[in-house]
Amino acid sequence: MNPLLFSLNQLIDFQNIKIEHIEEIKDKSIAKLNEALQEIYQIEAQSRTFGNTMMAYDAIINELSSISSLLFLLSSTVVNDDLRNKSREVVEELEKFGNQLGLDENLYLAIKTYSQTAEAQTLTGYQQKLVIETVRSFEKNGFALPKEKRAELQQIQDQLSEQNNLFYKHIAEYQDVILITEKEMEGLPEDFKKQHLQADGSYKIGLEAPSYTPFMQYAHAEEPRKQLYLKFLNRAADTNLAVLKTVLSLRQQMVELLGYQTFAAYRNEDLMSKKPENVWNFENSLKEKIRPRAEEDYRELLAIKREKTENPNAQIVNPWESGYYRTILLREKYSVDPEKVREYFSLDNVLNGLFHISAQLFDTQFVEIEKPSVWHQEVRYFEIRNIADNQLIGRMYLDLFPRPNKYNHAACFPLIQGRETENGYQIPVLALVCNFSLPTAEKPSLLRHSEVETMFHEFGHALHVLLTQSPVAIFAGTNTARDFVEVPSQLLENWAWSYESLSFFAKHYQTNEVLPKSMFDKMQAAKELGVGIFTQQQIFYGTYDMTLHDKYDPNSAESTTDIIKRLQNEITLFPYVEGTHFEAAFGHLMGYGASYYGYLWSLVYAEDIFSVFEQKGIMDKATGIKYRNTILAKGGSEDEMQQLRNFLGREPSETAFLKSLGV
Repeated sequence: MNPLLFSLNQLIDFQNIKIEHIEEIKDKSIAKLNEALQEIYQIEAQSRTFGNTMMAYDAIINELSSISSLLFLLSSTVVNDDLRNKSREVVEELEKFGNQLGLDENLYLAIKTYSQTAEAQTLTGYQQKLVIETVRSFEKNGFALPKEKRAELQQIQDQLSEQNNLFYKHIAEYQDVILITEKEMEGLPEDFKKQHLQADGSYKIGLEAPSYTPFMQYAHAEEPRKQLYLKFLNRAADTNLAVLKTVLSLRQQMVELLGYQTFAAYRNEDLMSKKPENVWNFENSLKEKIRPRAEEDYRELLAIKREKTENPNAQIVNPWESGYYRTILLREKYSVDPEKVREYFSLDNVLNGLFHISAQLFDTQFVEIEKPSVWHQEVRYFEIRNIADNQLIGRMYLDLFPRPNKYNHAACFPLIQGRETENGYQIPVLALVCNFSLPTAEKPSLLRHSEVETMFHEFGHALHVLLTQSPVAIFAGTNTARDFVEVPSQLLENWAWSYESLSFFAKHYQTNEVLPKSMFDKMQAAKELGVGIFTQQQIFYGTYDMTLHDKYDPNSAESTTDIIKRLQNEITLFPYVEGTHFEAAFGHLMGYGASYYGYLWSLVYAEDIFSVFEQKGIMDKATGIKYRNTILAKGGSEDEMQQLRNFLGREPSETAFLKSLGV
């Protein structure tokens, strides 16, 4: 009884997955996939249909993606070292099988032959899009090359799969801490101190978000903040600098073989941006527009530093001081105490708020199931149903607290995608994996407001996955253009900044008092604090990513850190700190290579969509249902720009985006 050998819409028995099951599923999946491929190969040209060729191809991709995604989740979350490592090992093998699929000449010829049939010429909508994009994907992947070059390409892609997984592995497994005294903990909340107190009376502060972020915000002692900052920016630097250089070199070899000048040119061709020049124009234009705002933010930080240090001649704010002085500004200038604000955002209340908003806008109900079979005892499981007909439409797991060797950021892990099958619709399944503050004996998990935004962000991705109506897995949920995928996530963050929506769930964990309007007004006034600096940082990340993939020779003497130093000093107001290697733990360089700019690019559209909600009412069901039907349901089954036009009723505009930045 292998829990990974499940049937359509069967619940997965996560807690009973063993190493031998993982090995078995690899062998059985590959055998099943090879059998399905043979069936596609053997169809006569005149007998090819959308069903027996394109839907059969989608079924193969779905099978491979589902098993790979489930094992990738295990490799990112389970405590057992052997199980985690075996999962990662099999993910690599399945990725190599996927690379092989992309270079399968018989499969390509089957789909190419179908694309030239009379039936294919009459297709419209998602069917036409699937045929066109699949043929193009094969041809971009080397079918203009002779066979020996395709073999070389597969070797490169297999090496890339190994190196990508190694990069993630090194980040997840990297551990480092600082040990400090009671005196050096001054400024930290009492519950934080209790959580980090060691038996010998010292305090251990690690690099995971619930430890790192509060320490950087509240610790009065500058030297420990600096120590922690330096360690944070050197995560996995002992291993991943070499891995990154290898990845960049392999990507360049791959695209040169395919006839592209750069990896960015290869990647952007299939995105909304179409070509690197459009990304560069976007980043450079925004860089100029935001700089005056960022300089204003910086002057505000510098002024409070001069006041608190009693040094009127201070000329710079160091990066390890930024969060600390921003917190002082919040308290003193804006009268916002982040620790007081946290008391209104217990994790359960935030989740209930998200469920309420989802019910009101999208007609969905989230029902928690007790005693689920999960990969860790802290994981929770929910079923998602349409309120109108009580139909089960999705499943969601929440893994919300940090632990050793776990994925250390926040992300939505789609596990099974929605798609039509002969036996009914395949229900989408996902996991939200985050790292929020643990509950204590005295308090529930209380989220900083920035963590509330993170929860809303990831829930926006979840809705995209759960509310899909795509007939094919290839276009389901978040399977959109990479520079569009952050639209639903960034859009939903706006509900974390509306008093109308906050009043449903922002309640004091002890008294149940609703967040006072006066406190919210102060938070709103302080919202603009640092927006210029934050946006500059996002531009820096996007520009760094594009530079590595469009303007850098990985075989040159220039290092990836040299580029960081140059760009950070050019784009941001915080000077590069010698000896740091931020890029070693910049996991987005793997999945988001040449597309990190998509966060800001998507934000343009997210803010434009939200402007319609503002006009109609942020809890207006008709607008919510329209958004569900025109964007969330579509996934990648319809051109992304057309989705935007259908919702907006006009061409998209950057007006709301620029207004949100105060420029």
